[in-house]
Amino acid sequence: MKLPRDVSGQRLIACLERSFGYRAVHREGSHVILQTDTPRRHRVTVPDHKALRIGTLNSVLRAVARAQSVSKADVVERLFG
Repeated sequence: MKLPRDVSGQRLIACLERSFGYRAVHREGSHVILQTDTPRRHRVTVPDHKALRIGTLNSVLRAVARAQSVSKADVVERLFG
């Protein structure tokens, strides 16, 4: 599945909270640190920008996929499908 090109930081944060149980635990400037405890504890940093760069989005999605033990395509489908 092709990655969407117009994803904002706020939209990605909302999708991660809804689909994977992440919650915002800290904010450092324009970056929001999200954390989940299921299936294991994992933290990921998401820039709160109007449009995320494709490499940044890809990196966040890969980290979530690795932490959730699913493929990146599954993560993309659950978030944006």
